[in-house]
Amino acid sequence: MGREEMRAADADREAVAERLRVALNEGRLDLAEFDERLGRAYAAKTYGDLDPLLTDLPDVAPAERQRLAVPAAGAVQGAVVVPEWPVGADGRYLDATRRWLIENWAPYLGVVGMVVAIWALQAVQSDDGIGAFWPGWVAGPWGIFLVIATMAGLANGEPQRWAAKQARKRLKAAEDGDSDE
Repeated sequence: MGREEMRAADADREAVAERLRVALNEGRLDLAEFDERLGRAYAAKTYGDLDPLLTDLPDVAPAERQRLAVPAAGAVQGAVVVPEWPVGADGRYLDATRRWLIENWAPYLGVVGMVVAIWALQAVQSDDGIGAFWPGWVAGPWGIFLVIATMAGLANGEPQRWAAKQARKRLKAAEDGDSDE
């Protein structure tokens, strides 16, 4: 069995994802290509699936050999300024997990808060007393599903993929001249 047929480990997939993040920060990949390769990296089963994702990228130079590229005069003129999602030195989107959790949990918390408020108003206005806590039928099943989806998403790196998608949307909106998201 050759290397291409050997099963890749999670650490191998993460190493490729890290190299892709570095390539994105270096400007070697655009967001769309980064996202496509990152998805393929996390879905890879063998080294044969991972190796092609990096073949057209140079090796990372040691820090002492790295130099800043100086843009040609006027290269920045007319460039589109994109409100970027902050990216850390490791190439990962900063604050992605918190924002992803808010994006996923805010509708749940809003709806559950609203039905509990309705239940409380109903209980106050009723002559029969508090009665059954029917908002549990809304909050319970939805909450269980959301907890499972959140745990799976966190385990599979979904916040970073979501952040990359949000950054692509912002870039496309800026390219289209659209100020709204």
